[in-house]
Amino acid sequence: MIFKRMLGAFGVGGPSVDTVLSTPRVQPGGTLHGEVRIKGGDFDAEIEYVALGLVARAESERGEGEHVGLVEFHHATVSGPFSLRTGQDRVIPFQIPVPWEAPISEIGGQHLHGMALGVRTELAIAAAVDKGDLDPLVVEPLPSQEAVLRAFSQLGFHFKSADLEMGHIRGVHQQLPFYQEIEFYPPPAYSGRINEVELTFVTNPGGIDIVLEADKRSGGYSHGGDVYAHWQSDHHGAPHRDWAAEINGWLAGLAQGGHGAFQSGHHDPYGHHDPYAHGGHGGHHGDHHHGGHHGGGPGWGTVAAAGAAGVVGGFVAGEIVEEIFEGDDEGEGDW
Repeated sequence: MIFKRMLGAFGVGGPSVDTVLSTPRVQPGGTLHGEVRIKGGDFDAEIEYVALGLVARAESERGEGEHVGLVEFHHATVSGPFSLRTGQDRVIPFQIPVPWEAPISEIGGQHLHGMALGVRTELAIAAAVDKGDLDPLVVEPLPSQEAVLRAFSQLGFHFKSADLEMGHIRGVHQQLPFYQEIEFYPPPAYSGRINEVELTFVTNPGGIDIVLEADKRSGGYSHGGDVYAHWQSDHHGAPHRDWAAEINGWLAGLAQGGHGAFQSGHHDPYGHHDPYAHGGHGGHHGDHHHGGHHGGGPGWGTVAAAGAAGVVGGFVAGEIVEEIFEGDDEGEGDW
């Protein structure tokens, strides 16, 4: 799909740009291919640079409310300065890497409700920058991630929604300023004991961290609250592990009133009780991080800490881009 827009920052008769993705579907750690097509306007222009940014809709807690904004999680300059004559066509091919921690937005051809990713094009002329062109971007799971997701389906979980939360997960080495939560309704065997389970992947070239958060219902089996589990695996071994058995074993421990087979003394890895914390305890295979009931996600202290650690484009509250967000709440075709 091609989105064409006159670059408003340069006035009437200015250049226009099309960005064409030859690989609209990618995987974490993959490469995005395409070309930027620029058409000169009614006057000569000295282009300073052309850049592409990978952007996503993310949420953050601030004060009493939740804020939704746009965050750029990767930025690449695809061309330096050049002259663009009146009416001239210029094609700039590009190959840009996709971060390993890029969130998943589609599984088996079905969109994950709540996710919105895009590729935004920037063109600069005489210190004026227009972020004018935007293409939707689809990120599919790696085989290592798909193996875990398949286990949820095998166990009878039903997908609820997915979102991105600003902040860092304690005990997990994380590069991006946000983490993804994929939420599931529990199977009937646990529906009276667990409200929902949230799955987070943090991926790197060597493997993946899998963090689960289960919201336990209060009652005869437990006092309620949230409990956590943390696994690690390399990409080669993950597709061959019996994730259904491992996850089911953990859930069975919760249903019996315990904290599961992977209990440890670590605190809530999402930092819900300490909005300024990120990093912290080292992750270990089989560790189970647990904490009390939380208030819904890291606060802006975590966002500020993430910014100091190198957020690419910052978090712009209220910046909504209709091309990738339009119709997302409809739920049609969602996984």
